[in-house]
Amino acid sequence: MVKSEEKIEAPKLNSKQKKFLKGLGHSLTPVVSVGKEGLGDKILKATTLELSRHELIKIKVGKSSPASRQETAEILSTGTGSSLIQIIGKTILLYKKNQQMDKEKRIRLP
Repeated sequence: MVKSEEKIEAPKLNSKQKKFLKGLGHSLTPVVSVGKEGLGDKILKATTLELSRHELIKIKVGKSSPASRQETAEILSTGTGSSLIQIIGKTILLYKKNQQMDKEKRIRLP
């Protein structure tokens, strides 16, 4: 398990922004999977990398994962400084703004 020693402040989003991001996330495929090894440094690094590439990502929590989906979502969002948008079934949706991306590729929140 990853210990969240460093708490990175997640951006505060209002309900309108979350609803907008849920709509964008609907068509995404999961880019990170949490399996039987659970949450380790590799998963945290992969999540951070994918958030820097895409801003909005889906994470799939496998049936064999030792951590619950809620626990996984909290640890990953806290560890990466991202906002937890939603949990549906075994899928988690996270968002983190990336100022270093091209302006054309960034997600523009309402």
